[in-house]
Amino acid sequence: MQTMNKKYYVYIILTVNNKLYCGYTDNVEKRYKLHCEGKGAKYTRANKPLKLVYTKEFETKQEAQKEEYRIKQLSRKEKELLINQV
Repeated sequence: MQTMNKKYYVYIILTVNNKLYCGYTDNVEKRYKLHCEGKGAKYTRANKPLKLVYTKEFETKQEAQKEEYRIKQLSRKEKELLINQV
């Protein structure tokens, strides 16, 4: 059951081999920890997380998913510009 003030987040992780991984969640700290433990996603099991470099908050899951999709369509350079705006 969702609460009225539950937030969703889009995040970008920089991996040890200099790749960028984008995802969404309702708990960034917990999700990042799972990625670091090799339990977060298949991609981050093969590309170990180095640090969390970007987060953005949304009111709904749908908004977060839409932004995650948009970010995944960006080039590496565009993602870096987005990260550096923070």
